[in-house]
Amino acid sequence: MLALGEEAQGRVVLRRLERFDTLDAFGAWLRQPGDWLGGFDLPFGLPRELVQALGWPTDWHACMQHYAALTREAVRDRFAAFCDARPAGAKFAHRATDGPAGSSPSMKWVNPPVAYMLHAGVPLLLDAGVHLPGLHGGDPRRVALEAYPGLLAREVLGNLHRAGDAAQRSYKSDDKARQTPERLIARKDIVTALEHGQTRLQVRLKLSHAQRDALIDDASGDSLDAVLCLLQAAWGARQGAPRYGLPKAMDPLEGWIVTA
Repeated sequence: MLALGEEAQGRVVLRRLERFDTLDAFGAWLRQPGDWLGGFDLPFGLPRELVQALGWPTDWHACMQHYAALTREAVRDRFAAFCDARPAGAKFAHRATDGPAGSSPSMKWVNPPVAYMLHAGVPLLLDAGVHLPGLHGGDPRRVALEAYPGLLAREVLGNLHRAGDAAQRSYKSDDKARQTPERLIARKDIVTALEHGQTRLQVRLKLSHAQRDALIDDASGDSLDAVLCLLQAAWGARQGAPRYGLPKAMDPLEGWIVTA
């Protein structure tokens, strides 16, 4: 799912949502000429500790080429062997961005399988020739940032939790049995907060009534996640080139989640 929008009168206006049924279709969209800055919900790099332990290239582009050449089974086997050799409680290696972002290690192959998302997604970005600030030079008119919708969603729901909610709340589920009224209410609360700019990003979202209903009604959270990425990208755009809000101390092998 892709959310397309633009800045207008100090707000981010959602123009439309686009769904891609295949990676090839998404890759074809990325390769189109255009002027955009996007936030993409997949990791752009692996932990330096992992890469060094496996003896892989520590240059980002060379590392990604090596990684993309592996099968998913080979990725799983190498990462599982790495974890098996480590003590309980410290099985996974982490990137520096994982702490402030609260994100899963980019080497996880299950729950969620972000290692496979990296394996599928980053080659598409490279093939399309887009620019990845701090990692790889490309077309400066098409700029890709690593985003993480859960970071912004948790901020909103965490603020509401501190204001008196009983517990930290979930807003989505792919399991229909878990698509509860409580999660629907959580999506409503997130959308309302985004419309009012009630986040530390201070970016306000402009929606039509139909768009608001669509974001709330999508119990999988895919539509809302796309919009959360859009707002993170908008924040990065406001910070401007060349780093779009990414820290100067960002590890050029690991990458960084924008707004973390």
